[in-house]
Amino acid sequence: MPIRVVLVDDEPMVCAHLRTILSTAPDIDVVDTAQDGAAAVEAVVRHQPHVVLMDLRMPGVDGLTAIERISRLPKPPAVVALTTFDADQYVIRALRAGAAGFLVKTTPPEDLISLVRVAADGHTVLSPAATRRLVAAGVGEQAARERALRLVRELTEREGEVLAGLGAGLSNAQIADRLALSEATVKSYVSRMLVKLECANRTQAGLLAYDAGLVTR
Repeated sequence: MPIRVVLVDDEPMVCAHLRTILSTAPDIDVVDTAQDGAAAVEAVVRHQPHVVLMDLRMPGVDGLTAIERISRLPKPPAVVALTTFDADQYVIRALRAGAAGFLVKTTPPEDLISLVRVAADGHTVLSPAATRRLVAAGVGEQAARERALRLVRELTEREGEVLAGLGAGLSNAQIADRLALSEATVKSYVSRMLVKLECANRTQAGLLAYDAGLVTR
């Protein structure tokens, strides 16, 4: 089954450019495009894509609002924010809203294709370096810190260690190596923690780890 993708940007030329790049991959199918957040949500409901590439700044319903609405759907796709600058408060807000990561619009074509595949597999589209830079710019909000501390108190000691690994941008395999666990065990921990922490994905959990002070910048 090909990876179904919806492209969202208020500039039709951007959507056309992204479609051209992704159409060169035999395992990726661009099923729809949208020019605002409201149309994006409708496209997601209609096509049930695996991945959405979402511009954040759009007139009408913006990308942030659309991400929040999509995250509340029964089986939301992986939403990857499209941005011009990686150290961007809009990106932080998108990640908190449920985005699985972000891509800078200048991402090379070959990287764009591989990162769409990564997102479709349920992984974070965000490098550890970018995570640290973004979180350093976005943590510290009192409400977020208090919520994170409240939720983390519900975790076991081992779950807290796994969560710290997510905050550091580590993969399941890297966390398993650090904690001397099997990768399957780490995956199980992550799945349970996402429910406990009320997080849509591991990216949100990683941000929560920073808010709770489990990771140093």
